Amino acid sequence: MKQTDLPEKPDARSPAGADIRFIMDGPTGNMIHSTVPAGQVNRATRHQTVSEFWHVLEGQGEIWRSDGVNESVVSLTPGVSIDIPVGTAFQYRNCGKEPLKFICISMPPWPGDEEAVYVEGAWQPSV
Repeated sequence: MKQTDLPEKPDARSPAGADIRFIMDGPTGNMIHSTVPAGQVNRATRHQTVSEFWHVLEGQGEIWRSDGVNESVVSLTPGVSIDIPVGTAFQYRNCGKEPLKFICISMPPWPGDEEAVYVEGAWQPSV
């Protein structure tokens, strides 16, 4: 059994451009805390082997997702949870004046930054 505390400073930056803090890992998945500064538009990506669940903690944002058949833009506000199935193109941005913060669970565990493939997104990235 594990227990962790949220690191004070970011451990890394995601391929899309969010500051990330590693929270938990195990054989079936891992969990991170993501922070996107106010006004930031992250790069659009597609994951090759992992799916993700997100739960928004703070801030205001939007996420664009496309699976090649369906495409949508969803508001990211506190309490909202979304999924990103493997192979889904996605891009997100902070639309508010405060940092956008969310928990992200990756299944299986994140294999490394080469997992993310950059794709054409809905918005011009700022990072």
